[in-house]
Amino acid sequence: MTIGIVGAGQLGRMLALAGYPLGLDFMFLDPAREAPAGRVAPVVHGSFTDPKLLSWLARECEVLTFDWENVSVEALREHAASVHGARICPPIRALAAAQDRVAEKRLFERLAIPTTRWRAVGSRSQLERALRDVGVPGVLKTRRLGYDGKGQVRVRTPEDAHRGWEELGSVPLIYEEWVPFDCEVSIIGARGTRGATAIYPLNGNVHSEGILRLTRAPYGPPRWQRLAAGYLERCLAHFRYVGVLTIEFFVRNGRLIANEMAPRVHNSGHWTIEGCATSQFENHLRAILGLPLGSTRPVGFSAMVNLIGAIPPRAGLLAREGLHLHDYGKQPRPGRKVGHCTFVAPAAARRDRWARGLLAELAPGVRIP
Repeated sequence: MTIGIVGAGQLGRMLALAGYPLGLDFMFLDPAREAPAGRVAPVVHGSFTDPKLLSWLARECEVLTFDWENVSVEALREHAASVHGARICPPIRALAAAQDRVAEKRLFERLAIPTTRWRAVGSRSQLERALRDVGVPGVLKTRRLGYDGKGQVRVRTPEDAHRGWEELGSVPLIYEEWVPFDCEVSIIGARGTRGATAIYPLNGNVHSEGILRLTRAPYGPPRWQRLAAGYLERCLAHFRYVGVLTIEFFVRNGRLIANEMAPRVHNSGHWTIEGCATSQFENHLRAILGLPLGSTRPVGFSAMVNLIGAIPPRAGLLAREGLHLHDYGKQPRPGRKVGHCTFVAPAAARRDRWARGLLAELAPGVRIP
């Protein structure tokens, strides 16, 4: 059984590593010559949006999935209309919704999932209207692309919004209210081909400069878990989803406010490799292959710290008892996720002390609530 994966980054690499014990093979599509997954499986080099390469990959594999959501939906729809080739999981409809922030907001509203106040912005006059309707402060974002803080401008005054319009290139945008959140959380779950679901414990996330630095799980009171899991179940059912799906939330005064979703395995779920009975990566593969989903039971209290820019000296990291190091094999570069560390403790307090201690060394300016 060969799985085709569009995107050969660290997520694809971890999917392959989770799949080899199950007897699976993998093939990737990625434009980068030194993509992380290339060290563990064959990579076809070319654009994510190349319809010919996507169709070729689909013909060579039993199932086609993604480690990056900004793939050509048009090319995938063209392939899906054919009677030949691989099944596509997750569903193309979910992929399309996640690619457009306006479509994503409309989906949340349709499913009665609380989200930020927002307006679509396609012209200066619409920007003025959005500023009147939503107010300031806010955030101006590109409707498409943009991740890890890219493609967005913080708006404190109307003048900031007009500068942002110029800076972002006058492309279709969305303007959202600024939420003074107490913390950020995410929920990850899988749905199989027959509708069975498996939901992971809630993740508590800390970002710095738009990049995830720390995840702790399980996190928060049981009520947050129930709310987040319920919202995720609505999305999974709506799309008749197959695979892993993630929703990120702001938490403000105990209220969960949906920010965005990701139709793929997610950075905030890396802790599940060591911290759960079945990792998010294995459950994604189980789901898309129609296999029974594995238990999402946590084996302790986990923390995951992203390594940004460069891998610190390995000896210093591995001297920490209980630390698990994942090196993605990437070249060092400022702001780049090059690896992560995980720690599993028997108690939340011990986990939090470990996380604060490691981050104090790696990123002293990051504030942990």
